[in-house]
Amino acid sequence: MAWYNEIGAESDVVISSRVRFSRNIVGYPFGDKLTDTGRSEIIEKVTKALALAELETIDLVAKSPLEANALVEERFISSHFAAEKAPHTLLLDENKQLAVTICDKDHVRIQACLAGLALDSAFEKAAALDDLLDNGVETAYSESVGYLTQNPTDLGTGMRASVVLHLPAMALAGRIGITSRNLARLGITMRSFIGESGYESCALYQISNSVTMGMSETEIIEKLTTVAKQLVDGERKLRNTLKSDSFARLCDRVMRANGILQSAYMMSADEFMQLWSDARLGTALGILDKTALAEFDALLVTAMPANLLLASGQTGDIAASELDIIRAKAVREGIN
Repeated sequence: MAWYNEIGAESDVVISSRVRFSRNIVGYPFGDKLTDTGRSEIIEKVTKALALAELETIDLVAKSPLEANALVEERFISSHFAAEKAPHTLLLDENKQLAVTICDKDHVRIQACLAGLALDSAFEKAAALDDLLDNGVETAYSESVGYLTQNPTDLGTGMRASVVLHLPAMALAGRIGITSRNLARLGITMRSFIGESGYESCALYQISNSVTMGMSETEIIEKLTTVAKQLVDGERKLRNTLKSDSFARLCDRVMRANGILQSAYMMSADEFMQLWSDARLGTALGILDKTALAEFDALLVTAMPANLLLASGQTGDIAASELDIIRAKAVREGIN
C-alpha cells in the first residue's frame, strides 16, 4: 500500500522513508538539450527495460494539470515534472510504493517510498528496479566520479535517501534550528516539509543525505537510519516532558484540535496542518485512539487541494472558500 495508507516502524514520529536513484542513458544529452524525439526514445527504452516489474505507464502529457498536481501531492512526482510540456512518463507499481519518472531533470529517477522508518526496505525495492534498468540500457557512469547526473551534487551513488518526521515537541522546545545545524556537520540536510507541501505549522521535517560521493549506498542508508532513530528518541523524550509538565494543558490542546477537525464546516490548508499536527501528537501519545494514526496520515494527501478537487468531481478553478468547505468535509469523513 502507499506510504500514506499504512503505518510503519516508529510511526509515532516517522511518517515515511524514501530512496531515489538518479540515472541517465548513454547517448542522450541532459536537460533542455534533449529533443522530443530523444525523450520518446528514452521512454520506450526504459519502459521496455522495466517491463518485468509490471508497472503502470502514465503518460503525463495526457494528464490535466489537476491530475498531475494530485500525483505531486502523493509524492510520486515533482512539481517541475508535473509542469513539463515535452514527452515525459511516470511508471507506478500496483501498491504505489515504486515510482519511476522518465525524462525528468535526469533521464530516469527511480524511487521507493514506504511508511515509517524503512530505509533498508525502500533501498532494496529501488535497487531491484535499478538492476533491471542496468540490464536493459547502458547508464552513464564514470569510474572516477560514479553515476553522471544533471545536478553535480548527485554525482557518485546518484542516490538520495530521506525520512519525513513529525517533530512537534522538538519544535515547541525551539530545538529545530540547533538540530539542523548539527546535522549539517554530519552531511545531512534537515528542512521543513513546507518545501514540498507549501503549508506552515505542521511540525513536519525531512532529513536527507547531502553527500552522494565518497560513501556507498549502504553507508548512506545506515547513517541516515541512525540519525533518524536519534531524532525519534529525542522527540519522544521531549513529548514525555510535555506530558509531565502540564498534562492537562496538553490534553486540552489535543482535544480542541480534534474537536475542530471533526466538526468544522470550513477549514483552510494552514489551519488544517496546525490542527492535524496537534491531533496527531495526541494520537501518538494515546490521548486519542492510537489506531487513528493511519487516518491522520492519509489526510496528508486526501486533504490537499488537487486531491480534494478530483475526489469532489471539480475540474475548474473554484473560490478558496469553497475549497475550504470541501476540505473540512473530507477531514470530517476521514477521521470520524
